[in-house]
Amino acid sequence: MAKLSRTYSRQNLEAVELLADMIRVGRIERKITTRDMATRAGVSRTLLQRIEEGDPSCSIGAVFEVAVIAGVSLFETEPERLQTHRAALKDKLSL
Repeated sequence: MAKLSRTYSRQNLEAVELLADMIRVGRIERKITTRDMATRAGVSRTLLQRIEEGDPSCSIGAVFEVAVIAGVSLFETEPERLQTHRAALKDKLSL
């Protein structure tokens, strides 16, 4: 059975590539090898390479885990602010 091909918008691809570059720079600046990063994130080195190349089909959970380890700020930098923001959005969604 053939795998379906997905089309991504230019804006999406540019955002994924930006995040990929930020992750790679963060990893290098922290002097973390690809092997160590993959181990710490619980992913394969192949998946890590795909993340750093900006493959948009990578699992968002894996990408975010690698980004956090690389020191890339996602949304809010303080966990408490992230929780507050999430709670406010959940309130909106419950209306």
